[in-house]
Amino acid sequence: MGADTSLDAGAQAPAFEQEVDASGLTCPLPILRAKKALAQMASGEVLRVITTDRNAIRDFQAFARQTGNALVLQQEDDGRGVHYLRRR
Repeated sequence: MGADTSLDAGAQAPAFEQEVDASGLTCPLPILRAKKALAQMASGEVLRVITTDRNAIRDFQAFARQTGNALVLQQEDDGRGVHYLRRR
């Protein structure tokens, strides 16, 4: 596996320092909440973001590429996306 953007419901979730629950919000709001949280975190810390927007999987992949933050893992389960971003 090893890819930064693996979408795997069975993968072991990494430990995280902060969480943003963006359930019920549509993009760009989940991205904006994640960006705000990441700005307050130290380099190397992991942020977990929970989303229900169908487009969030693709949006967080683009966000990670554009910002240089690592997208460690994405999981999709029952209409809910969980994204793990490591602060650059």
